[in-house]
Amino acid sequence: MDNLKSQPAAYTLALEPNDAHRLATLCGQFDEHLQQIEDRLGIEIRSRGNLFAIYGDDSGTKAAAELLANLYEETANAHQLTPDEVHLFLQQSSIENNMDKKASVKTVPDSAGQSIDNNVESFTVIRTKKGNVKPRGVSQQRYVRAIQTHDINFGVGPAGTGKTYLAVACAVESLLRDEVERILLVRPAVEAGEKLGFLPGDLSQKVDPYLRPLYDALYEMLGVETVGKLIDRNVIEVAPLAYMRGRTLNNAYIILDESQNTTCEQMKMFLTRIGFGSTAVITGDTTQIDLPRGTQSGLLHVCEVLNNIRDISFTFFNSRDVVRHPLVQQIVDAYDANDNDDSQTKS
Repeated sequence: MDNLKSQPAAYTLALEPNDAHRLATLCGQFDEHLQQIEDRLGIEIRSRGNLFAIYGDDSGTKAAAELLANLYEETANAHQLTPDEVHLFLQQSSIENNMDKKASVKTVPDSAGQSIDNNVESFTVIRTKKGNVKPRGVSQQRYVRAIQTHDINFGVGPAGTGKTYLAVACAVESLLRDEVERILLVRPAVEAGEKLGFLPGDLSQKVDPYLRPLYDALYEMLGVETVGKLIDRNVIEVAPLAYMRGRTLNNAYIILDESQNTTCEQMKMFLTRIGFGSTAVITGDTTQIDLPRGTQSGLLHVCEVLNNIRDISFTFFNSRDVVRHPLVQQIVDAYDANDNDDSQTKS
C-alpha cells in the first residue's frame, strides 16, 4: 500500500514476527483482505512491512487492530487465508459484537448457577470424525453452550446463521461419544411455494429432498460411506414429522429443522415425544413460513407458550450472525425493512 500518512494515526500496531510471506497472506492478493476489512468497518488501513496504521473512529480502529492480530496468528504454519475466512473473522470482531443489540439467548442459569447470557464460556471446538467445528461469534457460542446444557433448545433466525449446521455437529459429537444411541432428522414436508407434484420412491426417498441440508452437514462431518452405513442400521433415522405421533424417543438426538412450517398441534406433538436421555434442537426462520394462509406457525406459537420454562433454551439470531456471503446479511436486512414497511402501511 501507500506510505503511512504523515498525520498521527488513530491506531498503530506492529505484527511480530516480521515475516514477509505471512504478511503477504494477511493482506491478500492486491491487498484484497485489507480492502475487505476497510469496507466492513468503515476505516482505512495503511501498511509498511509489519507496521500498520489504522484511521477511523475509535471503535472501528480498535476492532480492526484486534482483527489483524487474530488473522496474522492464523497465517502461522503456512495457513493461507481466504476472503471467506476474513468474512467469518469480521463477523466475530468486537465492533460487530458491540453493534449487535438484537442477538440474544434467554438467560437460563446453568448447572453451576451461572447465567449463560452473561457468562459465555470459552469451550473447545465440536469434534467430528472428519474435522472440528468451531462456533463463530457470540451468538453461535451461546447457541452451542445452550445445546450442551439443555435437553430442549430452539434456534430461531434467518438463513445462514449456522442454526442447523451446529445442531448437526453437536448431534454427531454426542453420537461419537456414545452419549446417545441414534440421531433423528425431522422436518415437515411443506412445499416452499412451489407445487412439486408426485415424488417417487419409498418413504426415505420421498423425504430426502426436504432433508438435503441435514444430509450435506452429516456427509461433511462423517463422510458419505459412514452416513450410509449408519442410516442402514437406523442409527441415523429420517423421520417425517407426520410419522412422529405415538413414539417415545429415549437416548436420541433429535433435530427438527424448518420448524416454522409446523402447525401448533404438530409442534406440541413433537415436543411431547422426547424421552429420557434425549436432546432436541428445533430450528427455524420465522420470516420464511410456507404454511397455508391463516394457519399459525407452531414455532411462533411455542416461543410465546414456553418462553418462561427455565430449562428450555431459546437462542435468537439476526442478520449480523449470517456467516454466508456478506450480501446475504444485506438481503435479510432489506427484506426485514420491507416487511416492516408493509406492516405499518396495513396498520
